[in-house]
This record gives sequence, structure tokens and C-alpha cells, in this order.
Amino acid sequence: MDRSIYPFSIFDPWHGRLCTCPKKYSLNPYTGCSFACLYCYSKSYIGKRKSHPKKDFLRLLYRAIPKLDNRLPVNIGTSSDPYPPEEEDHELTREAIKALIKSDFRVLITTKGGKLLERDIEIMLSGRVAVTPTVTTMNASIAKRIEPGAPEPSERITTMKKLSIAGLPVGARVDPIIPGINDDEQELRELVRALAEAGAKMIVTSTYKAKPLDFRDLVNAFPELENRLRRMYFEEGEIVGGYRYLKKEVREALLRPVVSEASKLNLEYATCREGLLSREFFKSRSCDGTHLTFLIDRKQF
Repeated sequence: MDRSIYPFSIFDPWHGRLCTCPKKYSLNPYTGCSFACLYCYSKSYIGKRKSHPKKDFLRLLYRAIPKLDNRLPVNIGTSSDPYPPEEEDHELTREAIKALIKSDFRVLITTKGGKLLERDIEIMLSGRVAVTPTVTTMNASIAKRIEPGAPEPSERITTMKKLSIAGLPVGARVDPIIPGINDDEQELRELVRALAEAGAKMIVTSTYKAKPLDFRDLVNAFPELENRLRRMYFEEGEIVGGYRYLKKEVREALLRPVVSEASKLNLEYATCREGLLSREFFKSRSCDGTHLTFLIDRKQF
């Protein structure tokens, strides 16, 4: 990690065998995450704790920006959500967006945030900003179990629609898909349709990749699935980059409802860290939505 550009880091796809992201900067104003998603991999690195502002974040941000190459986009929210409840008071994400726009950076925001995003619509519209909200299920009871601190899916979708109507390019993430939890085919297709109606121009999807801590949290919350998930991940699956993956054919089956529904709706679609690059699973100009920030000048969204 280049400490001279902290709190930014360079997100380099070559460090991940199955990662297809373009080169970009990663920025996370907070450590920890108050949304407390059971499946989140970042707990393996920072433990389980609520969102906490990074020390001297804004001072370090302003110092680092002149050292960056503004030809590369900045992805805010790659490991800790940028719109937790704490953002309402601290406004770190808001100030970061303003500073990046001032320096002519393209910005991609990845979040499970809800209404709080609406506070910053006018700021986002003043630059080249795209947003990719994450919605893993429209079932509020399931969402509450796996994402206990996050806004309800309906709130996220409502906010997403407001962002789109305002004129911001919007994609959506349906990830992770977890066997036995949010993998119902009909519900996934309905979710994709709802996201399209809310203005999504592309869908990113992926399956759950297990690490020990988040796997334990999942099976503690869904004990009836422990034997099945342990078999699928630890007996029949494979290890890729320190994560437990499902077998390729299982991943394809889980992802197929999402990508096929997106295709029917003429949306762009991509899979994340799956190594599935055929037309069936990948038909987009980027896997993460960064290309949406390049379309703003031409209003192609």
C-alpha cells in the first residue's frame, strides 16, 4: 500500500485471480460498519464494530488528492459503507465527494445506504458521479436477518429511483447470493425488475464467498443451513485467494436468474470475482459500474 496517498489506495485487479475490475482508487471514509451484514468479509480484517471515522480523514484526504491521477476513477465504499447513520453527523463522504469533484475525478459510490444519500444529490450532480446501491433481497425479513443495521430494501430502492430521476447514472448490485437464503429464482427475477424500474442501467451480481468469521455468523443466524453450507463450501467448493468458493456450476446456477432477467430487460450485467466472462454472465462495459461515470458527459445513461 502506498502510504503517501492514504486514505486512498490503488485497487489493482491483478492482485485477484478472478477480479475483472478496472484500475481505480479505493476510498473508505469509515472503518467498521454499522450495517453489520453477516456475510461481510471485512470483519476478517477489522473485526465487528460500528462505523468509525478514520482519524484525520479530511486532512489526509485533502493532502493526498493532488498526488493522484484524476484519469483514474475513485470508488467510495469498497470495504466500509460510506453512508452509515454516522455519516449524517460526520459528513465525511459528503466532503470527500465535494473535494473529488473539485479536482475533476470521476466517482463511483457503492452503498447500502438509503434516504441519507438524497441529502447529497445536488453535490453529486455537480460532477461525474455514479451510484451503485446494493440490494440483496426484497424480502424485508430476510434482509433484517442478514443486514440488521442497513436500511430496508424498499427504502434503498426508493432512494435509487430518486437518484435516477434527478439525473444521476445508477447501477445496482445484487450480491452476495447465498444458497438457501436469498437464492429463490422468482424473487431474484422480481428484484431485478424492481431495480430496473427504479432506474438501474446495469446489474452487478455475485455469489457469497466464505471466510471463517462471516461464515460462522451466517450459520449462527441460520443453524438449519449449517450442514448444507459447510458441505457446499468446505467439502465440495474450492479455495480462491483465501476465500471459500462454491463449485463453478453451482455459482452459475445461482447467478443465472439475475443475468438472464437483466438480459431480458436490455440491461448491462456483470458478475463480480466469479471468473465467468462468457456472454451469458458478462455483458457490460465494466464489471463494477465505473463506466457509468464515463457516460455522464455524453448523457448515455
